Amino acid sequence: MMSQKETDSIKGLAVPSVELLEAELKKEQYKSNYSRVLKSTVFSLLVVAAVAVLIAVLLLPVLQISGTSMTETLQDEDIVVAVNGSSYRTGDVIAFYYNNNILIKRVIASAGDWVDIDDEGNVFVNEEQLDEPYISEKALGECNIDLPYQVPDGKCFVMGDHRAVSIDSRNKSIGCVSNDMVVGKILFRVWPLSGLGIVD
Repeated sequence: MMSQKETDSIKGLAVPSVELLEAELKKEQYKSNYSRVLKSTVFSLLVVAAVAVLIAVLLLPVLQISGTSMTETLQDEDIVVAVNGSSYRTGDVIAFYYNNNILIKRVIASAGDWVDIDDEGNVFVNEEQLDEPYISEKALGECNIDLPYQVPDGKCFVMGDHRAVSIDSRNKSIGCVSNDMVVGKILFRVWPLSGLGIVD
């Protein structure tokens, strides 16, 4: 049995209105929904970032050029995108691993082909002179291999477009490139924007 004092105290309490209760309920639901949407968004962004990293590393590596061995085709600090593949042909620009670095050169010949270079820097593959519109100046360069030279099985013969300075398959220090060392074929230049486009 409540005392008169307790009864008067209960009567003095304000009973919240239905509108106030609905407003509080909506506020709590909003907090709950906001938290759920935030978690979902963060999870989605993490998944997208992980997929982007996997694509960049495994399928479309993004590389920055360092040096001048591929000028005029590619300049120092250009940023390019490569694509993985299993076969490369004469004229393709490829990236490959060499001594914990990635080098970028042009495929000149494939396994079994015979390569010869004269003193003026003219390149012959299987006794036919290559048409090389991508080079601005011919040079024999740093060549210490015995010519004519036959490309070993499972490898390709590569040269930089700046023949006078490029160290490449003409030099025994690098030699021919094994297929399993190739990162991919360079397809696009994405930076600088003035050079944006396909790499020939």
